[in-house]
Amino acid sequence: MIATIFGGIAATPWMRAALHYGAIALTIVLFLLSIRRAGERTGRLAERLEATEKANEIQRRMLEAAARRPRDRGELVDRLRDGGF
Repeated sequence: MIATIFGGIAATPWMRAALHYGAIALTIVLFLLSIRRAGERTGRLAERLEATEKANEIQRRMLEAAARRPRDRGELVDRLRDGGF
């Protein structure tokens, strides 16, 4: 019964045109929403990449500092005498 009512409504030319334009409008709205969501996701990924790069830079600096440290007490004493610290 509901199908016949909707079928009768959709049979009129002006209602078919309204349904057609409504479907087009719905498609455009959904497309714009998906673009917005993709932009937000891209922004979050860019922030995550920036944070990762910053953490990697800090860790690289720590490793470089550890590579330059004195190996033993003798080397530490030599550096302190030479004023290289």
